[in-house]
Order: sequence, then C-alpha cells, then structure tokens
Amino acid sequence: MSSRMPRIIILFASYGDGHYRASQAIEACLQAKGISEVILLDLMAKSHPLLNEFTKFVYMHSYKSLSSVYGWLYNSTKELQPGDPLHSLLHSLGIRKLHQIIEQFEPDIVIHTFPQLTMPRLLKKTGKSIPLINIITDFDLHGRWIHPDVDRYYVATDDLKLQIESRGIPAEHIQVTGIPIRSSFSEDMQHSSLPGLFDTAHTTEDTGYLNSGKKTVLLMAGAYGVMQDILNICERLLHEENIQVIVVCGRNTGLNNGLRAAMGRHPDLYIYGYVTHVATLMRASDCIVTKPGGLTLAEALECCLPMFLYRPVPGQELNNAKYLQEKGIACITNSHRQLTEKILSLLHDEDQLSLVRRKINELRKPKAAELIVDDILNFWHEITTRQGEYSVIL
Repeated sequence: MSSRMPRIIILFASYGDGHYRASQAIEACLQAKGISEVILLDLMAKSHPLLNEFTKFVYMHSYKSLSSVYGWLYNSTKELQPGDPLHSLLHSLGIRKLHQIIEQFEPDIVIHTFPQLTMPRLLKKTGKSIPLINIITDFDLHGRWIHPDVDRYYVATDDLKLQIESRGIPAEHIQVTGIPIRSSFSEDMQHSSLPGLFDTAHTTEDTGYLNSGKKTVLLMAGAYGVMQDILNICERLLHEENIQVIVVCGRNTGLNNGLRAAMGRHPDLYIYGYVTHVATLMRASDCIVTKPGGLTLAEALECCLPMFLYRPVPGQELNNAKYLQEKGIACITNSHRQLTEKILSLLHDEDQLSLVRRKINELRKPKAAELIVDDILNFWHEITTRQGEYSVIL
C-alpha cells in the first residue's frame, strides 16, 4: 500500500455558493487529516471565463425573473442519460483545460460537488484511471449527476440512494452520509448566552444577549430583497410579546439600511448584513425562514431547526422544499401572511415543535464531511493496496 497521502482535485461551480461551501467543507476535513495537496477548481471559470460569466448571468436572471422557465428546464432534463447528446455536450465543456491541470497536478482522486462530469470523458480519451467521486448537494436528484464511470456517490438521504440505484448504479457505490457542511455547525453553543453578537441594532446600553424566555425566528432575508415583505413579516412576528427576530440581509445593503431605518430600534429585532457566524445564529434560533438551497437546508438540519421555506423557486429549490415538507420538517409558504401564521402556530405549540424536532433528528446526518472523507480515504487505500498486490505478482 502507498504510504503517501493522495493528491485531490475538487471540482465545483459558482452557480450560487452551495457547491463551493460543500467543497470547502471537504477540503477542511482533508486538511485536518494531514492531506495538504488539495485543489479547489471552478472548471468553467478557469476554462471559459467569459462563457462562465454569461451563463451565471443567464442563470441568475432566469432563476429570479423567469423562475417558471428555469423550473421547466430543470425538471424536463431530470431524466437525462449519460449517452444523451445534451448530457455529452454539457460534460465536454472545459475538457482541454482540465486535461492540462490533470497532467500538471497528477491527482489520485477527483471529487465533483457540481454535476459537470467532464472527467469520465477525459479519462476515456486519455486512457488514464483516476477514481471519481460525486457529492450530491441537494435533496433532489438530477440526471446530470449520473454516470456509470463514477466510483462513489455520497447522498443526503436513503430515498436519493434508491433513486440512483434505479438508474442502474450498484448500491455498494452509494453512501448515505448527508451533505457536507462546515464543522462550526456541529459545535455546541449555549442558546441564550451569545455576548457581543446581538447588539448591532440596539443602543450601547444593550447587553447583547437574547432573551431566553422568548422564541427566536431567524430570517435569512438577503435572497428575497423585497423590503415590504420583510417589514410585514417582522412587524407581525414582533407583535407577539414572546417572539424575537434575527434578520440576516446578506449583501443586500438596500434592505439592510431600509430595515434599520424603519425598525432598527425595536428591542426584539436584531439586524445583520453579511455574516460569517451563521452557525451561531442558527444555534440561537428556534426556527428559520430561508430559501431551500441544499447546503442551507443541511445546515438547518444539523442545528435541528424547523424550516419555513418562503416562495421557493421551481427547480431544485422547490423539489428540495417539497421533499422536506413531505418529511414533516419544513413548511412551504407563498405569502407573508401565511408565513407568519405558520410560524406562530408552530412556536405556540410545544408538542408540535417537539415532534418536528424529533423528525429532524431522524433525517439529519451529523458530521457528513468526516464520513465522506473517511470513506474516500478508505476507498483509496483499498485501491492502492490492490495495485501493490498486483505489482508484486508481476
């Protein structure tokens, strides 16, 4: 068996940040195990930068402004097969640049956190043999992820495993691990004692502590961007004396400034812009209002947060949302009135809240990144052991 550590390339894409966050989680776990030769590669950005920016622009605008069209395109191509012309076209992009990088870096393993499977085509062209790994970052399966030459699939749920098996992939090639997220989401945190984190919307006399006697709603508002909706949601929730609200505006400075001007001095409202301590905010909350991206949902699951999924976009987001709603741990809402009614109904019913949390615990997969990395390394050691035995025989 080889005594050296493997060299690894992780291929991702920048259509949203979920694929990159999953890649970072895997990279951090590899580095914690002493594996330093790891490259994170946005293949489209590296190989076709202008096309990448154009497709990102089209993706974001169709996703936001023409969501029904995006949803139709996504769902109509879900059953793509590896031999289909569209499948082959999508997976040929960047092959020349990837070939150059493979020749220079000589990886032992290539991991995909985005379904741009250029590697199988490249390996067939060059005759090389490199183990290929797919880490599926949604609770929904799209045909672009499936290829018979992929050696390992890591998925969020048993249902996804069954779907992949139905596509002809052997069960032993599929592991149910959960979606990899940052280790900070696995750290314990006191629910009410978070000094210095909750003072940005308040006076200097504020202690910076949440009120442990109140329920906390975390509203990830940056993706919505509709000021009046956010105001209506906050005003209705804060009308209840036992509710406090944390609003994360992200990089939406207009929303951040407008919300501060309108409600910034409310004693039970905590307003943030872009934050890096999302795990801390989730740990401090009783439920979350968010868009149903795969990584955010996995993070909420890890923190045992009931989820309210507001106006999910057709495509993988809506499919993610429907799956978790069927499991009884999320609620899809399409108006601010419906949203606030559902939130208050849950938070005022301790028995129902406990039931939802139990269902979350049944589905959550703690330490997914560690499970994935351990299995990948065991798989690689098995391969190198077999190769060593074969060379001795020769």
